[in-house]
Parts: sequence; structure tokens; C-alpha cells
Amino acid sequence: MTGKYNCANSIAEIKNYIGDSRIVAFDFETAPDEQYRGEDKAALDPAKAHIVGCSFSVSEGTGIYVPIKHLSGQNVDEEEFFAFLRDFLSDKNIIKVAHNLAFESSMAYAKLGVVIQEPVYDTICAAQMTRKNDFVFRSLGESGLKKLACDICGEKLPTFEDTTNGRHFDELKADDEATVRYGAADSDFALRLYHRFNEWFAEHLPKHRYIVEHIESPAAVYIGVMRANGLPVNRELMEAKKADAENEMKRIREEIRFVIGDINIGSNCSTKAFKNYLYEEMNLPALKQTGIGAAALDDETLMLLQEWCNINRPELSKLFSLVQEYRRWGKIKSTYIDGYLKHISTTTGHIHPDMLALGTETGRMCCRNPNAQNMPRKGNDPIGVRNFIQAPDGHLMLSLDFSQIELRVGAFYCRDEKMIGVYRDNGDIHVSTTSVIFGVSYDEAADKHAENYKERRTIAKNVNFGTFYGLYPRGLQKTLKFKAGINKTVDECAEIIDNLKQGYKRLSVWQE
Repeated sequence: MTGKYNCANSIAEIKNYIGDSRIVAFDFETAPDEQYRGEDKAALDPAKAHIVGCSFSVSEGTGIYVPIKHLSGQNVDEEEFFAFLRDFLSDKNIIKVAHNLAFESSMAYAKLGVVIQEPVYDTICAAQMTRKNDFVFRSLGESGLKKLACDICGEKLPTFEDTTNGRHFDELKADDEATVRYGAADSDFALRLYHRFNEWFAEHLPKHRYIVEHIESPAAVYIGVMRANGLPVNRELMEAKKADAENEMKRIREEIRFVIGDINIGSNCSTKAFKNYLYEEMNLPALKQTGIGAAALDDETLMLLQEWCNINRPELSKLFSLVQEYRRWGKIKSTYIDGYLKHISTTTGHIHPDMLALGTETGRMCCRNPNAQNMPRKGNDPIGVRNFIQAPDGHLMLSLDFSQIELRVGAFYCRDEKMIGVYRDNGDIHVSTTSVIFGVSYDEAADKHAENYKERRTIAKNVNFGTFYGLYPRGLQKTLKFKAGINKTVDECAEIIDNLKQGYKRLSVWQE
């Protein structure tokens, strides 16, 4: 690895290195607080860790490492440095570059009370906004600093494990060559990537640089703040609802047992014994197969089997309703009760999920450890999972949502006058689509007392939200059947989609 890296032990040295530079890369090294040193990944938790050191780079191939809380070697004056750091992070004239800015933001907010001010630039966001080849954009998993340094800069960086050899970073000697090299290199290569990605944007996708600088990087700062704050939860309510779920599952399990006897159904009614009962003992048809050709037993298969039994084996129909209900309770308990309880911080009492701004192929935000983005809605949740999240005393929680944002964006890009007109006139796009695909007037489509109103509106909604993602007749048929309980033939679904495209003429032009 090439680079001229030095240790800086005073504010004067830091200021002398940075000078009047207006593009500065920085990076934190962290270690667990004393009481959490035996806890896995505590160094990455703002509530359980402290900043051990900070590095800066203002020109490629150079960098300084500032030791703050190493257990051996000379550290900078902590109070003076954090005062300098607050000013640096708040400076609106310096572009502050970091790789995974959300982490730096969470530490700065939790430890210094600072919200990093724009301009900022997150090279992990930039990585995901560039293509790794002519056809594919980089995924989050391909955007780690070590991998990018190797792939783009042609240099192999030492790993954290090789550098620390099982120790925490503050156990490394402050001015050791390996310590300084590891710390400073992170900032140096973040700066190198800043320049490489901007060169790529200039040549290929200039607007993506704007997105990185003015949308994704500022968003990363606030994602860090959000993670540091976390979600306040009512643990007592969660424990009470866990008991309710267990009792309900026990009740349903007894009802299933009354039908099938002492067959082990497991936690999800997916055991080999239960499958053998259905397909071998009861001789039910294998209406769907897994990827390896075995008889499937997913939720869709359960619905298909229930429909078949309604006609051919009515005495078994109730079994499939019970199994689906049992699975629903099992999902709620395992994912939203046990899963959330497992992630409540012993330090803050909050849940602090990882939020990834560009974590999906479509560019949408995702959330993990736990996934707090997909809590069930009221109509599909007998427990009330969303009530687990409670504002502290004296505070309010606001729930906000864009109204039909995908359809509005779609109308904007299609430039279809009929669609745009609905929004300009504050109309109802689902009523408009009902009118278009069923050939009825707008007033009739809007009439809640009209025959087939509910079914038609349900179909219109599914068509609307699916069309912009390339919905095909068979996909629409499947969606309507398993999400809405509406049976339509493939030909009927093809006619619905064709009517939609005839009604919104610019839609298919834009899609093509």
C-alpha cells in the first residue's frame, strides 16, 4: 500500500496539514466502552462505543491519524480536539468526505451532539450510483472501502483483523506505524474514490453526482442521527402481547390436532411429517412444486389446496384456514415480538435498526436488525405491532406518507394527459382507472353503491400499482387471486391491461 501517513498529536499539526483545503476526507476509529468490551460489534454501536482516533486526508497518497483515546502512546488533548472537530464538522465551506457517512454521523451526533453540516459526500453512496461494468450498478455488498480500493485504485488495504489481531483498536499503540497506516488510509482512499467517482460521473452520468452530493449524502447524515436516536418501545406491552400470541398459537394448535391427530406441525406447519400427512395419507394433489421438484407448502399452495378441498374434500377445508391462521400468528410472534425484543438496546431501551439508503436494487431504503419498515397494518394485525413504538412522555409521534407517490411520479414521466389531469383536478386515480379498464363513466366508477364497486376498485388499485413495474396478465391474475381473493382468467387479465394502455396511451410508449 502506497501513501505518506503521519501521526498528529496537536491541533497545530492538524491545522497545518489541512491548511485552507476545501475538500477533506475524514474517518473515525472506535472501540467499545469498558462495560461492553466483551460484546460482539459493540464498537459499531454509538451507545456503547467511543471515538478512539480520527484521520484526515486532503491530497491523494497522504493522510494524518489523530489518536484520541489509545491505552498506550501519546494522545491528542481530547477536549481541544473535540472542540476542533465540532467546528470542522459544522463548517459549511468544507466538503466533508467519508466512506459510510451514516456511521460517522451517528458517532458525531451521539458523542459530540453535532449534526454534520453540508456540503458532505458519502463515497459508499457514490459507489452505488456508478456502474461496475457496462450493464450493472454496484450493489451495497460490492461497495466496501477495501474492495473498492482494490478494484478501482489497484491497492490492497490491510484488514481490521490483520491490523488488530483480535484486539480492540484502542489497545493498539497510538503512534505505531500499523495503527497510523490503517487509520489514515481510510481517509486517503475515501478521498481517492471521491475523485475517481466524480470523474466517472462527468463522463457517464453527470446527474448522478448531483444526486450523491445533494440528496443521498445529506440523507446519510440524518440516517446516522436516526440510528443513534433509535425507536422508543414499550417493552412491557411487547411481553404482554407475546403471551397473548403464544396462547393463541396454542389454541389453534389444539384445533389442528383435533383434525390431524398427534402429528408434529412444528413452528410453521412445514414439517416433513405434516407434508407426508397431506400428500401421502390424505392423497392431496401436489398443486405446486418447489425449485427441486418437491411438493410445496407455502402460503400460495395452502390457498390452492383449500380451494381444491372446497370442491373435492370439504371436510379438510377448515384445516387450511387454521394452518394459515397459525402461520400468521407465528410470523407476528417470531418477527415482530421475539425479533424486536432481541434488538432492544440494554443501554438505551430503544431499538436501533440499520437503515440502508440504497440497500435495494430499486434504490429504495431498507432496514435490518430488525426490519422496522414492514410492520403490518391495522387490518392484518390482531396484535397491534405498531403500538410497540411509543413516543416518550411529553412528545408526539407523527405518521406521514406520500399520497400515491409512485403513480404521481409515473404520471409525470409518462406525460399522459389523462393521468396528469386526474392529479391536477384533485381526482381519484383509482376511480379513473376503474373507468378506463371497465368502460364505465367516472361517476359510475366513483359510486360506492354501484354493483361490483369494491371488486372493480380492488382490481384498479392492483393494476395501477403493478403497471409501472411491468405487470403482465399472468402476474395480475396471481396478484388478484392471492392478495385480493379475486379470480380472473389470464385472458380477462390481459383485457384489463390492454384497456388500461388504451385509456392511458402514453403509458405503454413510456414503458417501451
